[in-house]
Parts: sequence; C-alpha cells; structure tokens
Amino acid sequence: MEEINGEEGLIEQARIRREKLAKLAAEGKDPYKTTSYPVTAHSGGIKENFAEFEGKTVAVAGRMMSRRIMGKASFSHISDREGQIQIYVTRQDVGEEEYASYKKDYDIGDIVGVKGFVFKTQTGEVSVHATEIVMLSKALLPLPEKYNGLTNVDMKYRLRHLDLIMNGDVREVFYKRAKIVSSIREFLDGRGFVEAETPILLPLEIGADARPFKTRHNALGLDMYLRIETELYLKRLIVGGFEKVYEMGRIFRNEGMDARHNPEFTTVEIYEAYADYHAMMDLVEELYRFVAQRACGTTAITYAGETIDLAHWDRLTMTEAVKKYSGVDFSEVPDDGTAQKLAAEKGVELEEGKKTKGHILAAFFDAFAEDKLIQPTFIYDYPVEISPLAKRKPADPSMTERFEYFILGMEMGNAFSELNDPVDQRARMEAQAAKKRAQGANAEVDEDFLDALEHGMPPTGGLGLGVDRLAMLLTDSRSIRDVLLFPTMKPKK
Repeated sequence: MEEINGEEGLIEQARIRREKLAKLAAEGKDPYKTTSYPVTAHSGGIKENFAEFEGKTVAVAGRMMSRRIMGKASFSHISDREGQIQIYVTRQDVGEEEYASYKKDYDIGDIVGVKGFVFKTQTGEVSVHATEIVMLSKALLPLPEKYNGLTNVDMKYRLRHLDLIMNGDVREVFYKRAKIVSSIREFLDGRGFVEAETPILLPLEIGADARPFKTRHNALGLDMYLRIETELYLKRLIVGGFEKVYEMGRIFRNEGMDARHNPEFTTVEIYEAYADYHAMMDLVEELYRFVAQRACGTTAITYAGETIDLAHWDRLTMTEAVKKYSGVDFSEVPDDGTAQKLAAEKGVELEEGKKTKGHILAAFFDAFAEDKLIQPTFIYDYPVEISPLAKRKPADPSMTERFEYFILGMEMGNAFSELNDPVDQRARMEAQAAKKRAQGANAEVDEDFLDALEHGMPPTGGLGLGVDRLAMLLTDSRSIRDVLLFPTMKPKK
C-alpha cells in the first residue's frame, strides 16, 4: 500500500480514522447502521438538466472526494455513478451538532447521503445546498493522493476498487464494456439466435492445441478440466435441432499472459445451421457495425490514433495475403519440399513437426501479413493441417472453409464451415489427440461428440469471437487487463 500515501502516513491516517469511528460509536452514532438511502437524483442528471432541477429538493449519495472547511459554511464534492457534484454545507441549514460532526468526524472517502435544493454558486457550479447530511459508511483507509491518483499499473489491477474510485475514465471503460456485451446479445437475440449455457467442467482433456486447467471432483473421484472452448457442446445442440445458437461465457486456457492474453477470458461462439463461412463473414460485419453504433455512436472508431472503419471490410484468401505481403505465390508452389526451401530463403522459422506446405503457408502469413492488416480484413481458406474442425473446400481438399478476421494486426475471431463428416472428424481428432499424448498430455477423443455427429449434423456455419479484444478495440485500450475488471495476477506476499 506504499503507493497510496507512504506506509507511515497510511498507518497514521488509519489510526486517526479508527479513533473517529470509536468516538462515533461511543456517541451512539453507528456509521454503518443505515440500511438504505432514498436517492432521488444523480450528479450527471442534475448538471445536464439544471433548469428542471433548479430550486428543487433532491437526495443524492456518494463518496466524498474533497472538502473545503470555511468556518460556518463548507464545500465538498461527492462522486456517484454519473460523476461528481458539489455540495454546500452550512451550520445554519444542517444544525450546529451535525455541522460540527461534519467538520470533525467526516473524511474524504466516506460515503454520505445529502438532502437539499439545487442551485448554482457565484462561480456557476451546479451544487446541492444541504439541509441534511448523514454518514452512510465510514472509510477506515485513505484514498490515494488527490492529484496523482492511483498511477502504478500493477496496483491499478490489484486494487481495482481504488482504480475505479479515483479514475472516472476507467469506470467509463467498464460501462462501455457492459454496453458491448448487452449489444451483442441484443443483436443475436434479434436475429433468432438462442442463448445456451454449456458445461465449464469437463470430464476429459480434448486434443485441441490449448492447454487446460485441471481440477478434481471429489465425489466422483474424477479428474476434470476447465473448458478451453464451447464448440463441441454447441454443435450437439445443432444436431439436436437448434438451428441458431450461441453462448457467451468464460473460457480457461493454462497458457502465457501478455497484452492480449489472460488465462480466463470471454468469448461468444455462434452456430447457424444451413449456413457456411461466407454467411458468417456477413454476420461478423453486421455484428461489428451494430455493436460499435450502440457502444460508441459511430462505426468509425479511433484506436491508438488510427481511425478504423468498421463499416468496410476487405476479404483475402490466406494465399492472396501471403502473395501480397511476401511476394510468394503458394498456389504456384509444388508440394515437394519447395516450400521448406522458400522458408529458409525468407528466414521464416518453422516449428518442429510443422513443415508441410500448409504449415509453411501459415508461417509465412504470420511472418509477413498479419501485422499489416490494420483495417478490418477477413483472411479465409486455411490449410487443413491447422484447421481440424473445418470443412474441406470441395475444389481444393488441401484447404478448408475457414476464416479469421484481423483489425490493427490483431486476430479478433475465427470461423468455419463446420466439419459434419463424422469419419473425417474422427480421423482428425484421433490424429490431434495422438500428437498431444506424444507431448505428454492426457488427451482423448470426445466420443460423445462423435456419437452426436454420427446422428447427422446439418451443414453449419460457426463463429467464435473474443469479447475482451472487441472491448479493447472499442474502448481504445492497449492491454486486455484494461478491459478485465479483475485480471489474473501473481499473488503478492
């Protein structure tokens, strides 16, 4: 807590505040006994509609953020959900005893309720002239220093409550995030999609690339795994007759952390029967336009000084993108080892076991193209080697009907024409699981999912998008931690 006011100062202020609490208790004035307060107005509404409120009595409540004691009259600012408003407290209007208590017992950080009439001061500031003031909760620890606020980045994430108190712009980020989430649901619900809730605890580790978190179910004597996706359960619902379904929820991956990755994060997965990946591209465009308009009031948003036009999207195959940015046309590259030679010539590093032409195409895309995709761009037709759940292209079985879309060089979502051939799906899942077992994982094939697929799944378009990255984009935030209320942190001793 040294960041706040210095350790010694903090201890001293905490001691003084506890002495004030003891004094209030001795006087029979418990500052925590009030169970409710009849708030009738908030700061933003009063200031924006002053003509309607002028001279009228209101009841406001919030955290005291400043105090100026001036003899028989004093000023404070209180903060509520809509901002801050000044209150004017006089001995004449609240009474001598209450005014004395306000001067001696109240501190910055206390939660107070104020009843009074709305007016403007001589300087033109909209204020509430108090006729009644009551302490609703005593703060026993001080707030960060007024002018510097809470600036230490690590502490901002660890002590999010203080970050929210001191930084109104941080609160606005999370108000906007809430609007983004509700707008996604509004968009999908309005187009006939049904929201589902699928299990978070799974009885097996599937063969997908992501590493899961492992836990133990004591009653069943069974190891279980936190989900790394919602896909396989939502596809069961398509088999079961849901033609449009989605789930918004937390996903857990036991992997590294950086500005774009957190071990738990929020996604939306969407599935539509009788649709393909082209229909999913159309859906993404419509969804982003709708959410941006709802949350930001425009489809032209600014991120890091760059204007992003969410009303216009480009579409390139992965092969076209690689040709555009590297000069290599993989449609002309034979599948005879030439791709490996090109990788060596261009300095493209290849992972062990990932040296097929399809893997190398993807490596070229990562090396040369991805960071160039600033404006909204769909990259489609991915190699089958890196797309175990996507349907093969009928005209080119080495490719799949898959796309990812990119904004500001950041991958924002992933979609397929879903694989509904149970024989092909089994072969891919068994190969994927075998590969993970060779790496020491306890990976299995999801036989229940394959059983569902064998009962017949209609042609289906599927889409997964990251809510956190969308929130980063629409709030102009550089780190995923800036749009997660409580990001994962290593505990401090």
